[in-house]
Amino acid sequence: MIAKGAWHWIITPLILSVLAFVLSTNHSSSILHFLAFIFIILFFMFLTFFRDPYREIGKGITAPADGIVKRIEKNDESIMISTFMRIHDVHVNRCPIDGKVMGLKHVLGKHIPAYKEDYEKNEKVIIDLDTKIGKVRIIQIAGILARRIVPYVKDGEELKKGQKIGIVRFGSRVDLHLPLDDIRLKIKEETRIYAGTTQIAEVERVE
Repeated sequence: MIAKGAWHWIITPLILSVLAFVLSTNHSSSILHFLAFIFIILFFMFLTFFRDPYREIGKGITAPADGIVKRIEKNDESIMISTFMRIHDVHVNRCPIDGKVMGLKHVLGKHIPAYKEDYEKNEKVIIDLDTKIGKVRIIQIAGILARRIVPYVKDGEELKKGQKIGIVRFGSRVDLHLPLDDIRLKIKEETRIYAGTTQIAEVERVE
């Protein structure tokens, strides 16, 4: 499958590659041959970037993004799990737990590399969920290449675990904030995780 709203990214270089190839054949132009080659490379790159594969939804609280867990931090009230999405990872993010969207906010900011310590100053979309374990916050963060975050959900919407919530184009970072009480973490830093599939925590008490 292809990510929602991404077809034009794939079709455009394909059309341009065919057009350049036809023109290069008619005019014996090496420049047009080269352009056709470049456009076909872009076609396959975008086909990879915007793939949206089927996922078997995992148990417990699942990962919101594909990538590598780079930071796990705890404070008095919550635990933050930060996932770095590389350029070849699937960029579609998923809801980690059933809940209702209680806030959806787009915050403008910088576009510094998402692996830098001050990446939190970047442009982001903040999604707050009301769940059975309390408030859960998902922060989709743009990076140096990821210049647009496209939410698939709206304020007040009821979400199911594993439901697609949006896409961060060309990779970047997703921070997940979970309440400390009643959960047990199942991952550690540098763990490779997959959105909707990898169990990152389990709920120890359900009311």
